[in-house]
Amino acid sequence: MTELTLTGLRVCQEIAHLGSFSAAARALGYSQPAISRQVAAMEAAAGHALFARHAGGVHVTAAGAVVAEHAARILGGIDALTRDLSGLGDRLGGRVGLGAFPTAAAALVPAALARLAREHPGLAVSLTEAATPALLRDLRAGRVDVAVIGAGAGLSEYDLDGLSRRRLDAGDLCVALPAEHRLAAADPVAVGDLAVQPWIVGTGAPGDPQFGAWPTLTDPVVRYRVRDWPARLGLVAAGLGVCVLPELAAPSVPAGVVTRRVDDPNWLGRVTLALTHPGPSAPVAAVVDALGAAARDVRPG
Repeated sequence: MTELTLTGLRVCQEIAHLGSFSAAARALGYSQPAISRQVAAMEAAAGHALFARHAGGVHVTAAGAVVAEHAARILGGIDALTRDLSGLGDRLGGRVGLGAFPTAAAALVPAALARLAREHPGLAVSLTEAATPALLRDLRAGRVDVAVIGAGAGLSEYDLDGLSRRRLDAGDLCVALPAEHRLAAADPVAVGDLAVQPWIVGTGAPGDPQFGAWPTLTDPVVRYRVRDWPARLGLVAAGLGVCVLPELAAPSVPAGVVTRRVDDPNWLGRVTLALTHPGPSAPVAAVVDALGAAARDVRPG
């Protein structure tokens, strides 16, 4: 008797998603006759027609919708099983506490956590989002194992004595502009062109990076002061001004906002650091390595 098969489920799922046998064949690397045979076998096993053919492709029948829904769940479980089995060969496990300042938590940290989930599924990473002074206290007290901080021009001189440092290639500061802004076509933007722009600046807690106007401007026009990034970037998207943004957060900007580097010979720059205690364990070193790789992946350009 004909049976439902994983291959058949995968074929039906692709057809339901793409809307045609030929598109599913291209996506799966099968010939179209092979796709048709799989569908015929699945329809025989299900006892129902799964797809109704028409000139532009196919549409899914009620039975086909049921099969596609179950296929997504079953195939997702198979993929999870495969990942878990492959993780048995990875002996890296345990728990690592990771702390990061809010901007790093927007794009850099999620990319690193996704990489760790793929490469070291046995490693459990907890996440703390906090300002740099709190992260340094947590690191020294053993509440986190890795702290991601910003350092450089315009920031406080933090006490990093006794800590191991790894510079993450996450870029510097950039400027966020409305997508339709006249300066959006420039890359980089000349710092002189920013002098007359209305700025949207932050109002962080003491010790936090304040993210005011571009750091070397002497008399910027500040239009709004708001605490959180979504509000700042929402005002930019509405065309109400521009704001400073770390490059490592550029992938997280909303629609209607673009980021551009700034050509400013007087700006000394900032860096992103991953801090640990000396001689980190293998799990902690793996988290730092993932942050380094994620920094290269998320950095624009």
